[in-house]
Amino acid sequence: MNIIKQFSQITLIAIFLSSCKTSINKEYPLKNLENNINENSISEKKRMEIKFSCGEDGIAEYLDDGWKIFKEDSQEKVCTWKSVPATKDCNMEKDKGCKITKPDKIGEEKIYLLEK
Repeated sequence: MNIIKQFSQITLIAIFLSSCKTSINKEYPLKNLENNINENSISEKKRMEIKFSCGEDGIAEYLDDGWKIFKEDSQEKVCTWKSVPATKDCNMEKDKGCKITKPDKIGEEKIYLLEK
């Protein structure tokens, strides 16, 4: 009976000591990893994507703030939509099923990829 008690105490102490040792070994690489991430983020450049559509243009504010245009792209975009009746005798107020939505004004959307 006495031997079983001593064996269980030794086993508990061994488990406790081995678990403490593994947690210490796991913490060390995490600290080094955090230092590497901080060093890499300092050397990387900041990038941002901005979209202006339908005649809006606010790129000058960003250029004055120190951003530079890395890439510029443009594409057509519908600025406004209008509802029209599907047939001549269609009443859009009473019958919602005969209403068709069509593009009204088509403009240009400019996409800028900025870098600082």
